[in-house]
Amino acid sequence: MIELLRDDGLYMLIGEYPQGPLGGLVLTLILSILSMALVFPLAVLLALARTSGIRMLAWPISTYVNFVRCIPQLLFVFWIYLFVPVLIGFPLTGFTTLVASIAIYQSAYLSEVIRAGILAIAKGQIESAHALGLRWFPITFKIVLPQVLFNVSPGILNVLTIVVKETSLGYMVGVSELSLTASHVNSLTLTKPLEVFAILAFAYFAICYGIGLAVRCLETRVEVQPLTPNKVIVPRISAGN
Repeated sequence: MIELLRDDGLYMLIGEYPQGPLGGLVLTLILSILSMALVFPLAVLLALARTSGIRMLAWPISTYVNFVRCIPQLLFVFWIYLFVPVLIGFPLTGFTTLVASIAIYQSAYLSEVIRAGILAIAKGQIESAHALGLRWFPITFKIVLPQVLFNVSPGILNVLTIVVKETSLGYMVGVSELSLTASHVNSLTLTKPLEVFAILAFAYFAICYGIGLAVRCLETRVEVQPLTPNKVIVPRISAGN
């Protein structure tokens, strides 16, 4: 295994860069961060739409979320890679396909976590804000969401763990992330599949275990110091806003 890391470790870390495209573990991390940067705001918007009380908005969003959660993500990868180019008239790269499929899929799951956090907020806070004359925007973004995002932060990091593992689906569309580079190394060495895939497993374990430690720290903080209604600092907003 030491010999394998010496000969091919750099390739599994950064792919063919700088002589070729970036890949390996670094590309996996880039895919994860970029996907999560899209997943999070989409999930917030979906959760807000479902809890808006506007039936014409909540019903189609609810249908969309339930549909996505009942379909394997691999199908979204294939649909985006094979059928979307037919609609838009030009092909999509594997990188774009993978990020889009993860964003669509995981935003549906994360939206349910955020929606549960919104529903857990005491109605008295909302009623008090309305009594002060506050409108939907300041109530949502200055009172509700700060509490929700703090309380569900462990769930958000759990979704990040899933996103890291789902980047391995890039193998199906030719994205040179960590799984595909490990497969290339295995094809070249031929005699060391156990070592190659043990290194691959350890790399994913190290990333996800690190995120898991962060989740446990956040869970402890939320349990010990929850952002309860008594601890919420009401923003300084005039009654006319």
